[in-house]
Amino acid sequence: MWSRACFIPNSIKLSSPTSSYFCSLKNTSNRLSLSQLKPTHTSSFSKHFITLASISSSSSHFITPISLKDTTLSKRKGMATPKGRASCSSGSSEGGGESREILVQHLLVKEDDLQLLQMLQTSAARGLDLSDLAVEYSICPSKDQGGMLGWVRKGQMVPEFEEAAFSAPLNKVVRCKTKFGWHLLQVVSEREAALLQDVQPEEFHIKMQDPSFHEEAQLLDVREPEEITQASLPGFEVLPLRQFGSWGSEVTTKFNPEKDTYVLCHHGVRSLQVAKWLQAQGFKRVFNIAGGIHAYSEKVDPSIPTY
Repeated sequence: MWSRACFIPNSIKLSSPTSSYFCSLKNTSNRLSLSQLKPTHTSSFSKHFITLASISSSSSHFITPISLKDTTLSKRKGMATPKGRASCSSGSSEGGGESREILVQHLLVKEDDLQLLQMLQTSAARGLDLSDLAVEYSICPSKDQGGMLGWVRKGQMVPEFEEAAFSAPLNKVVRCKTKFGWHLLQVVSEREAALLQDVQPEEFHIKMQDPSFHEEAQLLDVREPEEITQASLPGFEVLPLRQFGSWGSEVTTKFNPEKDTYVLCHHGVRSLQVAKWLQAQGFKRVFNIAGGIHAYSEKVDPSIPTY
């Protein structure tokens, strides 16, 4: 399985977001490993259109399986089907009138290869799979994944591509032209965009006073056991980030993706990483407690020790 944006425990570092390489994320025996796939063809499209979302305290996800519905992706031998992608604004919920994300695959040819594009479009109309055509003909590095770009929402793509993608009927191959060349693209699935936002300690404290809140929400503390012994809040399930390999594969069965999920750490950095990953797993409403337990102690309850 793979993702263009990913969360990895601290022992593994991500490549630069401006890299033309792709991140390949594999989950084997509950251990995450990151490898770089060097593209056969490196195009400027891959650098400007396909971006790797960085994991930091200010910006976007790690991956375990998300089921795909309403998709006609071919099961090509040796090529894994992507499981999901999500992105977010860490400070507030995403605005705008478009509330869906689409799963897009495409192929790219040079601007002067219109005849080739027409031939490929005819082949797709006759039933040839776009992923197969992308592997053979596309000049975009995404060809290594059958042209799969992952889950995207409005505001993440160049305007011409975005207009074509969000106007395209599901599973219909359409073409468009951008400054990078000619594209054939196909929307293979769509879903409602998930919510990820910060919640301030004061607001979270008010929620905690409501007895029904503990029944309706899920509270996750991703700090390490030695930190929990120094300071903690009631009602939180402890999922140490360093032990991700032991709980990551079970999180979607142990917790309900439909419930509001609140994530806590020391200063709000690790919790944001986990919150983004939960969003990528299909959790509908995820909240990062801004500033972590340190901010909660300073702004709400000074009796909680700081460390």
